[in-house]
Amino acid sequence: MNEKELIKKAKSGCVEAFEELISESQKKVFNIALKMMGNYDDANELAQEAFIKAYRSLHKFKGDSLFSTWIYRITTNVCLDELRKRKNKKVISLDQSMEYNGEEVERQIEDEAIGPEKLLEKKETKKVIEEAINSLSVDYKTVIVLRDIQNFSYEQIAKITNCPEGTVKSRLNRARHALKEILKGKKELLDEKFVK
Repeated sequence: MNEKELIKKAKSGCVEAFEELISESQKKVFNIALKMMGNYDDANELAQEAFIKAYRSLHKFKGDSLFSTWIYRITTNVCLDELRKRKNKKVISLDQSMEYNGEEVERQIEDEAIGPEKLLEKKETKKVIEEAINSLSVDYKTVIVLRDIQNFSYEQIAKITNCPEGTVKSRLNRARHALKEILKGKKELLDEKFVK
């Protein structure tokens, strides 16, 4: 059955048709959510929320884009909504010290993974990059995730974000420049940590 037939059946209430429609995009939806949110549990929850929202809004799908593009837009919007909600909430880092018996102490979390130094360096570098991406504005973070991590075309990103292609390209250019500036300072810290 082709996409149009599946959409028609899904619109008439056929859950199996909807499941077949989303089967090819499930991994990509999860990956978008994971890169936008930064952790597995949130990504899993928001991917499910995106699918529920898509199912409930299926009657609004006009077919002027691919179904996958439409669902990636929904996923991106669900993540952006969640990020906006969290913006004003206080988040406590596990790296932040805590008070214990009137003294400030480091949080201790047991790390069972024992690996070579290169693995640690790679992990630290990945963490620094993720933190840098997360420090970008929502618009910049969105285009970086969609283009540089998920490999969407400019045209697809324009449809997903509902922005002109030129805006996507200029945002991406500014986002990459901002990311480069953030990472310059972080590189020095990494070099000090791992170069002896």
